[in-house]
Amino acid sequence: QVNSKQGASQCKEKHAVLLSPVGKLKISGCETGLHEIKLPKMSVLPSGAESSAACEVCEGAEEMTEPLKQCTAWLHAYFCEPARTASLPVPAFHHPLLQRDSFTRRVLWTLLRDVKFGEAVSYKQLADLAGNSRAARAVGGAMRSNPIPIIIPCHRVICSSGQTGNYGGGNLMKEWLLSHEKLQKEKLA
Repeated sequence: QVNSKQGASQCKEKHAVLLSPVGKLKISGCETGLHEIKLPKMSVLPSGAESSAACEVCEGAEEMTEPLKQCTAWLHAYFCEPARTASLPVPAFHHPLLQRDSFTRRVLWTLLRDVKFGEAVSYKQLADLAGNSRAARAVGGAMRSNPIPIIIPCHRVICSSGQTGNYGGGNLMKEWLLSHEKLQKEKLA
């Protein structure tokens, strides 16, 4: 099956589903790179068996491209052995939003590069880092359009007031991801 978007080279998109501590993550990509990670909406925080679920592929394992394999390895490390994420390659991205030059792309790359595991920044701080201190609202828009959540850690962007702010996977998931990182960072310290 070939999805061709006008003007884009033809991609053979492959899909996989990972069973993670926060539910089923749907990932898609082609040979060139990762297209997106779709988050489930969480209605309750996982506890017990669910929260200790490793991050395993439950659908699509047989046709995974290299970027999907890298994505899976990275997410598995993120949930199970966070110290390893620093040494793992981030998969190549092949989403139109991350191809063309824009403020959104600059914000997402800045976030990926500069805001480390267990840290958080405000929308305003991220706007500063991306080179436009008055663009806090635009940073919010960039977070909403992030096609690769968790790897591009938009959950680490919070309000200046210290409140978590909104999140594509829902506020419960954002809180879970932030507390997961905080706990893991304390374990490593």
